[in-house]
Amino acid sequence: MQKSESRNDQNGDPPRVALITGGAKRVGAAIARCLHAAGYQLMIHYRSSEGEARMLQAVLNDARPGSVALVQADLLNIEGLNSLVDETVRSFGRLDVLVNNASSFTPTPVGEITKKDWDDLIGSNLLAPLFLSQAAMPQLRAHRGCIVNIVDIHADRPMKNYVVYSTAKAGLANLTKSLARELAPEVRVNGVAPGAITWPEDASWQDELARQRIINTVPLRRVGDPDDIARAVLFLVDDAPYVTGHILNVDGGRSAHL
Repeated sequence: MQKSESRNDQNGDPPRVALITGGAKRVGAAIARCLHAAGYQLMIHYRSSEGEARMLQAVLNDARPGSVALVQADLLNIEGLNSLVDETVRSFGRLDVLVNNASSFTPTPVGEITKKDWDDLIGSNLLAPLFLSQAAMPQLRAHRGCIVNIVDIHADRPMKNYVVYSTAKAGLANLTKSLARELAPEVRVNGVAPGAITWPEDASWQDELARQRIINTVPLRRVGDPDDIARAVLFLVDDAPYVTGHILNVDGGRSAHL
């Protein structure tokens, strides 16, 4: 594998450091690979996907030794979120970018919603990004860094039978804009809202006819790829210095159709 080289290394500056939640697989892993290829050092958070996290770490550290570390945490433990930032700074000396990617996604039809559903979906999709952003704030301000939240096009257009998830992502969208105001001018805060990118892993999404109905609502007539989200994150992090408080839809035009 070709060794990746930091843009900052080329300028004699220290490599920038990104903390990615839920970075072991799927979209999170794509974001990790993309930022790493751009020269970032990474702290990859995982909850239960230790095997995938260690495999990704090994591949990326083979490309650039010592550039990737791992941290395990349950993001629903709000009191423990400071430790993710502390561990990142302990490993790399700084934190420049926070990517709030980790998310729970389960159906909650009205009439069947439980307190556990609420705690899990609001906790992972809204509370954790808020409190982790708050914990990261001193480092991000010191290095004029940024936050990217992975939102969802259904923040604006609720998905049927996903009441709590859609509500949580709507809250995350508003949090993104609120933090952009609160943390300016030192810290930029933006979001990426995926459309149909990767199908959920549970059995309810395995029906080909149901999948095709969704694809038919996408003007580009195909699902996206995790790398589409990763490139959008990299754009907001590296190439959008005058953009904050913005949520970029990456959905093949589906949000224009819904």
